[in-house]
Amino acid sequence: MENPRILIVDDEPNIRDLLTTSLRFSGFNVQAVGNGAAAISAVLAEEPDLIVLDVMLPDMNGFSVTKRLRSAGYTAPILFLTAKDDTQDKIMGLTVGGDDYVTKPFSLDEIVARIKAILRRTMQADEEALIRAGEISMDQDTHEVVVNDSVVELSPTEFKLLRYLMLNPNRVLSKAQILDHVWEYDFNGDAGIVESYVSYLRRKLDAVSTEPLIATKRGFGYMLKVAKAS
Repeated sequence: MENPRILIVDDEPNIRDLLTTSLRFSGFNVQAVGNGAAAISAVLAEEPDLIVLDVMLPDMNGFSVTKRLRSAGYTAPILFLTAKDDTQDKIMGLTVGGDDYVTKPFSLDEIVARIKAILRRTMQADEEALIRAGEISMDQDTHEVVVNDSVVELSPTEFKLLRYLMLNPNRVLSKAQILDHVWEYDFNGDAGIVESYVSYLRRKLDAVSTEPLIATKRGFGYMLKVAKAS
């Protein structure tokens, strides 16, 4: 996609200006606002392809903004900026529908790399639209996932993770492999994010499947269990 639209939401003018200049230099179409209410209005008006969202905002926190956007049907990825290197904050961000997080202070190169990685995994075109693995069917054009006739709502990153598992049924995938194929980081990713996403994906699938579908192989990784044809 040419010139993806990025919305920056941060109440610190110097950070907004720094990110705006850097992302525009990297070829993005950038808009920046300073609070949650302005972010929601900008999303409804412009529908950006990705949001860089500060967690601490003057009127509402980034998690509340994300909840409102997701409930309104906005599905594009959200990258959180947080001043707290706290596991609970990170897990909360993933729970409400965020796709990744960066801890302040951050490097501009890291922000650009993560944005590009997120956009690659959420906006790339796939050759074959429909794939199946056991009880799961996935339409890569509409991003609809169905398990036993029940539609399962997934975030863009959960969708990418499930797709990678479905393309490798009954094969143990290490955290490093998952980070490489799902997050596509050009630097060392946090393996803890894999555990969090597998946990939330497992919870959504198990709610409608006949048996648990994602197995943990301790010391090795994760595997999507699919019954083999007899």
